[in-house]
Amino acid sequence: MAFLPHPERRPVLVAGASSGIGAATAEYLAAAGHPVALAARRVARLQELADKIVAGGGEAVAVPLDVTDEQSVIDCVAKAQAALGDLEIVVAGAGDLAVGLSYETGTELFADQINIHLTGAYRIYRAVINGMIDRGRGDFVFIGSDVALHPRPWSSAYVAAKSGIDGLVATIQLELEGTGVRAGVVRPGQTLTGMGMNLDQKTTENMLDDWIKHGLARHGNFLSPEHIAQAVHAMVTMPRGAHMRAVEVEAEGAISRDRIAKQDMTDQRQSDTNEETD
Repeated sequence: MAFLPHPERRPVLVAGASSGIGAATAEYLAAAGHPVALAARRVARLQELADKIVAGGGEAVAVPLDVTDEQSVIDCVAKAQAALGDLEIVVAGAGDLAVGLSYETGTELFADQINIHLTGAYRIYRAVINGMIDRGRGDFVFIGSDVALHPRPWSSAYVAAKSGIDGLVATIQLELEGTGVRAGVVRPGQTLTGMGMNLDQKTTENMLDDWIKHGLARHGNFLSPEHIAQAVHAMVTMPRGAHMRAVEVEAEGAISRDRIAKQDMTDQRQSDTNEETD
């Protein structure tokens, strides 16, 4: 069966767009020509980013969103669509990070992480998915995490939530097959965002020591939020008829100085050889 191409105008809603991966994704998609609704609780930050996008020639609006409040989610979607038109792409990436050992984490804090990362993403999905099904097209991207595949100590609630995202997406993909709507998950590795930056030094040291002990911190390199934005863009711009179901993005290990020096010598010899040949 032939698929109609994507429409020329594809409005986007990015949940969690006030900072980090969400902000980078909103900027990247806006630069690619998409009208973007930026959604989060920190509306002042959203407005600053929306103004920046508009000043650069893009189209953007700031919309308040609390993913733990179902009515807030419904209102956010309604405002975004009133401003930009039917949502063709939705990126669910709102969340924060609470760390602690599983046997010291309170049940309320554990439940809060599930509510934000998993149930919050599901609330957004439910608010937009029927419209996408009715139109026979759309992309819904969940921002997951590599912890779903490689769990890390000190983040049991976050791991449980992101593992839930993987299970949710796998189920959704089965249920959406044949509707024309695509759902996918992008799993970032360690990324430099605001998440976890408020931890005290002792907690950070203990957590990293445990990561190293279990082989989960092989090098100190981190991804930037823009790397994840590029992965989201790749997923939603796949031509219709193709479905990029999951993308895992990891930071590349640093190249040793010896290897760099050796490569420089090789390049120099090749350059000298080319000059002699000329």
